[in-house]
Amino acid sequence: MTAPRVAVVGAGSLARALLAGWAAAGTGFGSVTTVNRTAASAARTTEAVLPPGAVTTSLESDPDALRAAVEDADIVVMAVKPHLVRDVLPDVAATIRPGTVVLSVAAGVRAVTFSEGLPAGVHVLRAMPNTPSAVGLGVIGLVPDARVPSERYGVVKALLADLGQVIEVDEDQLDGVVAVSGSGPAYVFLLVEKLRDAAVAQGFVPETAATLARQVFRGAVELMEATGEDPAELRRKVTSPNGTTARAVAVFEEGGLGALFDDAVHACRARARELAS
Repeated sequence: MTAPRVAVVGAGSLARALLAGWAAAGTGFGSVTTVNRTAASAARTTEAVLPPGAVTTSLESDPDALRAAVEDADIVVMAVKPHLVRDVLPDVAATIRPGTVVLSVAAGVRAVTFSEGLPAGVHVLRAMPNTPSAVGLGVIGLVPDARVPSERYGVVKALLADLGQVIEVDEDQLDGVVAVSGSGPAYVFLLVEKLRDAAVAQGFVPETAATLARQVFRGAVELMEATGEDPAELRRKVTSPNGTTARAVAVFEEGGLGALFDDAVHACRARARELAS
């Protein structure tokens, strides 16, 4: 499996992020086949950044596309929406070969759901990447499983490492990964959006406001990476007592920003479980 044959079932934004990240990293594959539900979705996938030689199929154009892709694969990436997993599994089970690894990135769907719906000898792993995987800066929660042969597990882990930083977690922690890092980019985009809007309210033209907001977040993250310091300590260093930053931070804290984050992450985790059920 030095150059695995991979089937990606489902081709939404997360699947396209994985494919783009592998393309950018120059990851070597024996083949890559994407299976989309509709021809329109397949067309969108074709227009996305894909590894060289990737083939895009759709069930609308070829009802046997899923079974054919799975039959030929060493690794099947299940990227369908959580509530569709049980609908798709029978077709996957019909042609999958023993020894194949099924890698699920479906939020909330536990490994046992796949194991019960697939033939004996198929290996199941769960992971939760995020969309910055498209540029090699993802964070990927991966659940190890001692029942998966070490060689196959190593191949999957290496593929995910091409997308960013891999963090091994227990399965019970994976819903937390979904809530913190899986959905986390949206939280950051929201904060950038609100800071941009606040800059516009201060009289900046939208283009300048967007540059200010984006560069603030980019610079702050790069500073954390370069110094290795705790964000709380970096915040204290820039927050002079009774100064301008202190006044702004006090508004955030008085408004309950920390509690809002706690509530948002909890709601995200609960919704992952609802979707899976």
